[in-house]
Amino acid sequence: MEKKDFGKIKIVMCDVDGTLLTDNGIVSPKTLKVIRKVTDKGILFGLCTGRDMRSVKELVKKWGIAEYVDVIVGTEGSEICDFTKNVEKIAYPLAGELIKDIIKHYEDLDVNFVVPDKGILYVPKDDEYIRLLAKLDGVEYKMLDFEEFLKEPRQKLMIMTNPETMKDVIERSKTFKNEKYKSASLKMASVLYEYMDPRVSKTYGLQQILDLHDLSMENLCVLGDEDNDYDMVKNAGIGVVMGNGSKLTKSVADFITEDNNSDGIGVFLEKYIL
Repeated sequence: MEKKDFGKIKIVMCDVDGTLLTDNGIVSPKTLKVIRKVTDKGILFGLCTGRDMRSVKELVKKWGIAEYVDVIVGTEGSEICDFTKNVEKIAYPLAGELIKDIIKHYEDLDVNFVVPDKGILYVPKDDEYIRLLAKLDGVEYKMLDFEEFLKEPRQKLMIMTNPETMKDVIERSKTFKNEKYKSASLKMASVLYEYMDPRVSKTYGLQQILDLHDLSMENLCVLGDEDNDYDMVKNAGIGVVMGNGSKLTKSVADFITEDNNSDGIGVFLEKYIL
């Protein structure tokens, strides 16, 4: 492994679920303390997550880190918010008719469909899956008529299911085709599968932030855990994966730190960045 120059790091970006947050949904005291010291050092700190930007803006207050968050990259990279530059951007939503087509492809399976928008999770029906997701994410959900709701483009589509049915969802994804629109899909967790525009990735969103600050990937340190963090861990100057991270994402990590319940972020940043 090549030696890393930590002196080049000007911005630290963390995934949220399974990385920043413990399994109890909090930021540990040690990690909070270290994040504060990182920002005191003049290094930018931010979050890069699959959650939508609006909900994260509210949740950082609950997590006790609002004053330390300089930037947010939300919805897998399609939304950015830079508080230091007063910039917000949204890119590459999915066409409503494409989302309808995807839903039709899976609707005979034991799943629910979720579209996050402006801090709320919208679903066509109420069930145990959406109740669980809303509880875990700490956000509200609402049922509405998707036929009407999807007359406009939306940032992404989430498919909620159980771990047993997930294999059927993945298998079904191999046969989805739409002649008019392109889409990309990925398993995000044992119960969550997502569709988004193929141009969207966490790396894409992070590059938008770096450009605003005249920085490059070598100035970026990222910390993540799941498969959807693979691209940013691979592309960042320093890519760190939690001990609880996926095998795939660990395969491209520069460093593997402690798990999310053992101050993984705090341990790494204290040792290498401070």
